[in-house]
Amino acid sequence: MVSAREELGETDAPVEDEVAQAFDRIVDQGAQRLHRSWREVLTTGFAGGLEVGAGVVALLAVYAETGSHLLAGLAFSVGFIALMLARSELFTEGFLVPVTAVVARRAGVAQLGKLWAGTLVANLAGGWIVMWLVVHALPDLGATAVESSLTFVDAPLDLRSVCLALLAGAFITLMTRMQHGADSEAGKLAAAVVGAFLLAGLVLFHSILDSLIVFGAIHAGGPLGYGDWLAWFWYTTLLNVAGGLFVVTFLRLLRSKELIQQERAEVRRGD
Repeated sequence: MVSAREELGETDAPVEDEVAQAFDRIVDQGAQRLHRSWREVLTTGFAGGLEVGAGVVALLAVYAETGSHLLAGLAFSVGFIALMLARSELFTEGFLVPVTAVVARRAGVAQLGKLWAGTLVANLAGGWIVMWLVVHALPDLGATAVESSLTFVDAPLDLRSVCLALLAGAFITLMTRMQHGADSEAGKLAAAVVGAFLLAGLVLFHSILDSLIVFGAIHAGGPLGYGDWLAWFWYTTLLNVAGGLFVVTFLRLLRSKELIQQERAEVRRGD
């Protein structure tokens, strides 16, 4: 029996072509990022920490004036928009594109480890510096950072904390997927706003964003230290990775199974 779409000459070919094109873009970009030198990894990661810091400043300023996490989340989109336009690197944005390149065998696991480790450390270093400057330039925001930071460092490692961190990893990876699927800059900007709203507006546990808030609280002399931060940071980071990989990336790779096999075959022929 011929379907109505077939009678009209419509097929799934255009959709499949778009999926294939998006996959090719992801693999190409992932391979490019994974073949960066240590200098490139650290500088782009450091810049990413500075740019996320700009979003945190906007978040704290809006929250201080309104007391609304939702409005503060929208303000935080400044950070994600800056990341996108400046082509910098954020640790939690590395759970889809580089991983897909590794699965397609365009790069190795060691290169993925270098990207993740270098970007994570550089993000934190850049963010630490920004928050030191913010607290000394805008001391009123230091008090807001102290108030906000207690949400994270006082949280017990229970089911709720686990789910908040898993969702943060899944949502930011979804944001990355949306940006790579968008054909226009407007679509990519919309994805950045959506991602920021979900992460910051819902106060999910995000290893980089929330670490910067904690750093601001420490710089402001709040009742917490780096040990309190580490006790929260280690499990949040692992769960962010798990949320991004298993909730979003795995499904994307499953859908692209045939494309991955084709890519691997091309790599073998090239060898």
